[in-house]
Amino acid sequence: MEGREEDVRVGANKFPERQPVGTSAKTDKDYRELPPEPLFEPEELTSWSFYRAGIAEFMATFLFLYVTILTVIGVSKSSSKCATMGIQGIAWAFGGMIFALVYCTAGISGGYINPAVTFGLFLARKLSLTRAVFYMVMQCLGAICGAGMVKGLQGSSQYELLGGGTNVVNHGYTKGDGLGAEIVGTFVLVYTVFSAVDAKRSARDPHVPILAPLPIGFAVFLVHLATIPITGTGINPARSLGAAIIFNKSRAWNDHWIFWVGPFVGAALAAVYHQVIIRAIPFKSRD
Repeated sequence: MEGREEDVRVGANKFPERQPVGTSAKTDKDYRELPPEPLFEPEELTSWSFYRAGIAEFMATFLFLYVTILTVIGVSKSSSKCATMGIQGIAWAFGGMIFALVYCTAGISGGYINPAVTFGLFLARKLSLTRAVFYMVMQCLGAICGAGMVKGLQGSSQYELLGGGTNVVNHGYTKGDGLGAEIVGTFVLVYTVFSAVDAKRSARDPHVPILAPLPIGFAVFLVHLATIPITGTGINPARSLGAAIIFNKSRAWNDHWIFWVGPFVGAALAAVYHQVIIRAIPFKSRD
């Protein structure tokens, strides 16, 4: 058994023609794993960069809700979805905005734009509790303002007539169906985020950090294609909260808990799967 680990490491590089680009074995020195963030970081509260990051999250979520809710209402306004962009157009609006906004804000705040994503990365100790709570508050405020801007442009009667882009469990589906769709949909999103920001993979494949917004946006697009018919697709508690508060009708609140519990459970499962299974440190063999 002696030298077996070294043989595996060296042997993995012997046959480059059998490996996709960027998959050759690396030593621990080829990348730097950031230490876990502390649970509480009171010093952050005195840093301008902390508040700048929160403002970036607010503005990103504001723009996200503004564009996406306008898109949903534009589709709802038509007598036939075939006359407009339909479900595919709504999915592209959500996915495209996430792609653009993550690209714009990743270097400032990390580009979370979603309390569920923030929660998942907090569980993995990628950010402190102080910053996670601050981000969630700013995301929710931005979402409320974004939905409010749409209502201001559309007018109250028109906005309410078209449903305000709220998330509800659609007719023909149960609350369990809606909860399951939100859990799985958020798992797909947060797992994609973890893969995109993985330090070891970024060191191995230098193009990964540059392209990170693309798979994240595409994951949002695909999840919307799958779950719009079920719940209208939440997978973002801030998005669901902002639309519900501005619409503020009973049907917006009847199933609202699903759009918090589902995303947070899905994010937690994705964090556990990535940190415990995908990034698990293998047991060393004994002689």
